[in-house]
Amino acid sequence: MTESPHSRPPAFLGVERSVTGRPWRDRLDEAGQSRALAISQLLGAGDLVSRVLAGRGITPDQAEEHLDPTLRRLMPDPFVLIDMEAAAGRIADAVQRGDKIAIFGDYDVDGAASSALLADYFFAVGAPYVIHIPDRIFEGYGPNVEAIQNLAQSGARLLITVDCGTMSHGPLAEADKLGLDPIVLDHHSAPETLPDALVVNPNRQDDLSGLGQLCAAGVVFMTLVAVNRILRARNFFGAARIAPDLLAGLDLVALATIADVAPLTGLNRAFVTKGLSLMRTRGRPGLTALFDVAQADGPPSSYHLGFLVGPRINAGGRVGDAALGARLLSLKDPLESRRVAEELDRLNRERQDLERGALEEAEANALATLGLKDQGAAVVVSGEEWHPGVVGLVAARLKEKYRRPAFAISFFGAGEFGTGSGRSIPGVDLGRAVRAAVEAGILVKGGGHAMAAGLTIGRRRVDDFRAFLEDRLARRVEDLRAGESLLIDAALTAGAASPALMAALDRAGPFGAGNAEPVFVFPAHRLLAVADVGNGHVRLRAQSGDGARIDGIAFRAGGEPLGRALHAGRGTMTHLAGTLSLDSYGGRERVRLRLLDLAPAARPRQN
Repeated sequence: MTESPHSRPPAFLGVERSVTGRPWRDRLDEAGQSRALAISQLLGAGDLVSRVLAGRGITPDQAEEHLDPTLRRLMPDPFVLIDMEAAAGRIADAVQRGDKIAIFGDYDVDGAASSALLADYFFAVGAPYVIHIPDRIFEGYGPNVEAIQNLAQSGARLLITVDCGTMSHGPLAEADKLGLDPIVLDHHSAPETLPDALVVNPNRQDDLSGLGQLCAAGVVFMTLVAVNRILRARNFFGAARIAPDLLAGLDLVALATIADVAPLTGLNRAFVTKGLSLMRTRGRPGLTALFDVAQADGPPSSYHLGFLVGPRINAGGRVGDAALGARLLSLKDPLESRRVAEELDRLNRERQDLERGALEEAEANALATLGLKDQGAAVVVSGEEWHPGVVGLVAARLKEKYRRPAFAISFFGAGEFGTGSGRSIPGVDLGRAVRAAVEAGILVKGGGHAMAAGLTIGRRRVDDFRAFLEDRLARRVEDLRAGESLLIDAALTAGAASPALMAALDRAGPFGAGNAEPVFVFPAHRLLAVADVGNGHVRLRAQSGDGARIDGIAFRAGGEPLGRALHAGRGTMTHLAGTLSLDSYGGRERVRLRLLDLAPAARPRQN
C-alpha cells in the first residue's frame, strides 16, 4: 500500500523530483525524531549517530546493545536448527574415525568461504578432506552425479555440500548409494520435499529456528560450534590435541555475509562486526593478498568486501578456475596467496570486459521490451552466448538501472535450453517466484532466495516467463516503485565530513542490507570539477559556502542521467546526495562522497 499525498513527509530541501526521478524524504518521521532525541539523551551518542540509529528502527532500549553486538548474547544454541544434532554428530564421527570428508561447495563467495571454513577446521583436527567446486559451464550449479562418483572413488566416506544441495535429490541419492553419507549445509529457499540427506537449512519449511537470514557460511559456523561441542563431550580434545579457535573463522563468515547481501541484523551483524575487526590483524594470507591487489584503502569495511574483495573471489567461478577462491581463502603461504590473488585480479578484469559486452546488448533488449513508457513488473532479457559467469551481474545492473527485478538469460548455439540469473529489489521474493514458475511448468528448474535466483528455461518459454512474472509481481512492484524515494539521514557541509565523523558513524555500523548505509545531503555546494574516469564512472569536486571541499565519485554514471547532470551542472550550486567513505592515501585520511543523486539548488530570489 502506498502513501497518500497528504500522509507523506515534506520533501527534503524541497526536492520532489531529483535527477534520477525520485523525491527526497527525511528518513525520520515525527516518531523517529522523538526516538533519536531519546537515544541521544540516554546514551550521549551525538545527534547524528542517534538519528542514524533511530532511522533504522532502533529504539532507545535497544540502542546500547545495537552499538555493541556480541556473539555471547546473540548466538543461539546451534541445535535449534533441524537436523543439526544428527549432522554434527555424523561429522564428529568422521573426524574421530579419520574418514575422508568431501566438501562440495558453490562457486560464489559464500560457497568459497564456507568451503574454506570447513577446510580450516578439518586441517586443525587432522581429518583428511578434499574440496570440489563445480565448473560453472561444464557442471552447473550444485552437486552432480559424475562429481559425486569421482569423490566416492577418491575414498571419501562423508559428503558435505555447502551453499547448495537443498534441491539435489538425484545426486545425493547417488551419493548415498555409493556409501558417501550426504549432509547439506545451505540457506537457499527449500521445497516441501527434501533430498534423502541430513539437511541443515534455516529456510527449509519445517525449520522454526528463526535463522533464515543466515548465509551458508553462517550455517557452517554454527555447525562447527556444534561439532566442537560434541567432540569435547567425547573427550576428543586433550593435552595432545587442542580444540580449534572457531572465532578465527569469523573473517570468512563476515565476507560471505556481506557478499551474499544477507541482512545485517541480529546474529549477522555480530558476525560482521567481529569479522571486520579480525581482518584488521591481517592474519589470513589469502584475504590480506586480496585487499592488497584490490588496493583497498583504510580499515576493512563492508564496502571493501562487497565491491572489491568479493568480485575478485567470484571471478574464478565466473570466468576461470572455480576452485581458486576457496583455495585462496584457506592458504597459509603469503607468497602463494599473492600469486593466486593476482590471478583472480586478472580474471576479474576479464570478467569486466565480458560483462560490458553482454550489458550493452542486454540494455538494448530491455529498452525494446519495456518500451519508452518504462512499463513492466520485471526486466527479462535473453541473448546468444553471453558468458554464464556474467549473466547474474548483467541482471544486477539492469535491476539498478530500471529499479525492478531483472533476469538475464543466455542461450548457446542451437541449444534448446538457456540458463539465467535474476536479481531483485527489496520487498520482492525472487526465489519464491522462480519456484512457482518451476511448479507451473514454465521453467525446467530454478531456485534461489529473496534477492537472487537462478533458472533453466526453454527458448520458447521466455515470453511465457515474462508474462508469468507480470501476472505475479506487477501489483507488488508497482506499489514499491510508487512509494520509492531517496531517504535522507541528515544534511552536512563539506567541512563536517571528517574522519572524526566517520569514526562516530562507525559505531552504528557495519552497514549493508538490513542496516542501510546513511545517506547525507550536501546542500547548495558548488560543483568545481567533473570528469569521466575508469569504466563509466564520474569524479567530482564540490565546495561549500565556507570554502571547504569534498571529492566524490558517481559509480557507473557515465551516459546516465546522473552523469549527464553532473557535467551540465559544473560551476553551479547543486544539492548532492550520497554515502561517505574513508580513504587513506599517503598516510592521510580523507572522506569521500559516493554520489547517489543530485538536484539543482534553488536560485536565490531577485529583489
